Amino acid sequence: MDYKEIYESWLQNPYFDEKTKDELRAIADDENEIKERFYMDLQFGTAGLRGIIGAGTNRMNIYVVRKTTQGLANYIAAVNGQEKGVAIAYDSRRMSPEFADEAALCLAANGIKAYIFESLRPTPELSYALRRLGCIAGINITASHNPPEYNGYKVYWEDGAQITPPHDTGIMDEVKKVTDYNEVKTMDKDAAVAAGLYVVIGADVDDPYIEELKSQVLHMDAIREVAKDMKIVYTPLHGTGNIPARRVLKELGFEHVYVVPEQELPDGEFPTVSYPNPESDEAFTLGLKMAEEMKADLVLATDPDADRLGVRVRDKNGEYHCLTGNMSGSLLADYEIGQRKALRGLPEDGMLITTIVSSNLAAAIAKDYGIGFKEVLTGFKYIGQQILQYETTGVGTYLFGFEESYGCLIGTHARDKDAIVATMALCEAAAYYKTQGKTLWDAMLDMYEKYGYYKEDIKSITLAGIEGLEKIQGILNALRQNPPKTIGDYTVQAYRDYKADTITDAVTGEVRATGLPASNVLYYDLNDDAWVCVRPSGTEPKVKFYYGVKGISLEDADEKSAALGAAVLNMADQMM
Repeated sequence: MDYKEIYESWLQNPYFDEKTKDELRAIADDENEIKERFYMDLQFGTAGLRGIIGAGTNRMNIYVVRKTTQGLANYIAAVNGQEKGVAIAYDSRRMSPEFADEAALCLAANGIKAYIFESLRPTPELSYALRRLGCIAGINITASHNPPEYNGYKVYWEDGAQITPPHDTGIMDEVKKVTDYNEVKTMDKDAAVAAGLYVVIGADVDDPYIEELKSQVLHMDAIREVAKDMKIVYTPLHGTGNIPARRVLKELGFEHVYVVPEQELPDGEFPTVSYPNPESDEAFTLGLKMAEEMKADLVLATDPDADRLGVRVRDKNGEYHCLTGNMSGSLLADYEIGQRKALRGLPEDGMLITTIVSSNLAAAIAKDYGIGFKEVLTGFKYIGQQILQYETTGVGTYLFGFEESYGCLIGTHARDKDAIVATMALCEAAAYYKTQGKTLWDAMLDMYEKYGYYKEDIKSITLAGIEGLEKIQGILNALRQNPPKTIGDYTVQAYRDYKADTITDAVTGEVRATGLPASNVLYYDLNDDAWVCVRPSGTEPKVKFYYGVKGISLEDADEKSAALGAAVLNMADQMM
């Protein structure tokens, strides 16, 4: 059927409720809107589902959630995992509780026990919960930092990480096989509870999760010494981080934690920001105003599902500086690994893991401490995959992992980035450096002086709709057919095509394998430790250009970064 026929079938099928049909009748004269909603099914990809909330096959709604969950249930049955159950969490977005319930009741109707949190919880706690409960999988209803009109559906496997091969493709195939909404199973909630197939969880998971985080503290002595003198401003950006972040800091002894009142309570409309992204300056407007009034040491912001952490730190002159995800990740990596070495030594097979679009500073840190270093594809699930490999083979010890998109993990209690443990660790690091007479900004500058002034940035081009997808693919195709020899003032020394699994030496023409799974990503190694990477976003209609430089000072790095950024945009314009 074409999109018009599918639209009409939704209007005529008694399976769909009247509210849904009223929404669809309201767009009867808008041909383009009908096409956008029905020209395809909302794609279940390697990151699960993410889309605009609304009626239609290409939207997030209870019917798409049920259909997707039926596919997941079919896969779980195929691998004989029905007896283990599935953990479910959700964030503060519109329809999140409803979508979580629909997923739970579909699982229950398939004879699979659903462990569902009593109220909203952070993504990392979902990762922790499913492993603690011995589940085969986990579902998290969240669209992370997307605008308020979006919601999403992430799937985790029994190792606690988001799905990777072969489970990702296996689940995707099963979801695609579910073509008739009428065949999707569901059941009454009371009946599911009575059958023991709908189980509510809460403090029984919260308490051990918080204890796991606190066990990662290295310098309780520093916290005891200076925590009473530190002032911390925190905002959960209307999301899930408020209770767990405040709880862990309070239990450790940080007495002066001030929450931005306008952003404290959960609200899926995110009324104080255009979109709740801690990477955005806008997310810090209210927090910085509050911090400046009280001369706070730190301003911290977590995204709605609390897996990403944004940071502003105050220097000795009272000025606040932004720490990007690469900066905070590198700072914590240096602190965690350096202090572990000082306190108890490092294992011979210790590993620092980052993604291919993260800072080259990470490799410099690993080299200095004499530990192993591993780059993986974009997405924290690939870092989680490495942790699983180390544990199952007995070769390799995870020390720290981070990605440029404001996410890191300390410890192995979860297999996803954890902004709650990052909040705790950053406050601990601030306390430790305070005992040394330093601010976190001083520590950042010390690290730059030691390793070099690395700076990274990203340029994104939004290309929405059907035509946008074609343009994005056109850019990647053009770059593959004609790899650039120079980008700005830099010479391409090697280029990697992760889709073709090749790394080509630009001088000798020698080709070797990337050693990573296939992915639609291009990467250019440039001279002077600079680089550029091009990839389509996995969650938004964008093509992203990541890039990094190394300077001899903050000013030099800023100038080089600006020049390379302009060159990258010029290259993109030529491809369009």
